[in-house]
Amino acid sequence: MGVEIRESPVSEAEIEEIKRFVHDYLAASVESETEGGRMRWYPWHSAAYRYNHVLNVTELAAEIAADEGANVDVTRVAALFHDIAKLEAEQDAHADAGARVAREYLRSRTDHPDSFIEQVCAAVAEHSYEGDLDDVPLETRCLMEADLLDKVGANGVTLMILRMGYESRTHMDANEMIGRVLERGEDAVSRVRSDTAESIAHQRLKRVRWFKEWLEDEIAGMDAFEPGSR
Repeated sequence: MGVEIRESPVSEAEIEEIKRFVHDYLAASVESETEGGRMRWYPWHSAAYRYNHVLNVTELAAEIAADEGANVDVTRVAALFHDIAKLEAEQDAHADAGARVAREYLRSRTDHPDSFIEQVCAAVAEHSYEGDLDDVPLETRCLMEADLLDKVGANGVTLMILRMGYESRTHMDANEMIGRVLERGEDAVSRVRSDTAESIAHQRLKRVRWFKEWLEDEIAGMDAFEPGSR
């Protein structure tokens, strides 16, 4: 069970304020760049995509937290901040950088107790942990599971199809690209620990498998592609 924080529950108005801050921070991260940023032509490295990802993860994390008995307020606020530094910091440093931004924001703009702020910042700092999810606090685990699940399913398929265009691939590569979404989804299933996250993952993977089967059935010359066959 998560540590229950009784003081200063997070209001919906405060959530909306954090959303606006994160949106504007991500946009400013791109605007301040002088050389175009890291692979900015890919949609998932844009401020618009990153903000949408944050919203998706926040909804998923809150759902998982509520079902698993975690502190939903800690989980939601951590999810909103988890990728705030993604577009300005290196990949291996963005989690710690995001935790610093979250701490500064929460201390300067809210009245939440230090216990709440530190739980949020710890979850942000740890969300890129690549080890066993049983080793992290429940709220961090809910955030990490949501982060894993966002690129599984229809969203993952759409991103891969967009990537095909950016890489000048033909539609005949689609099955391979969808196979990569399945690989990512199967990896997510192997890592998640909660029943809620596992159920969401299986539901999303089922949709990807249906789409892959339709490709193989309807497009002449489309070779079958099995995840892990590359």
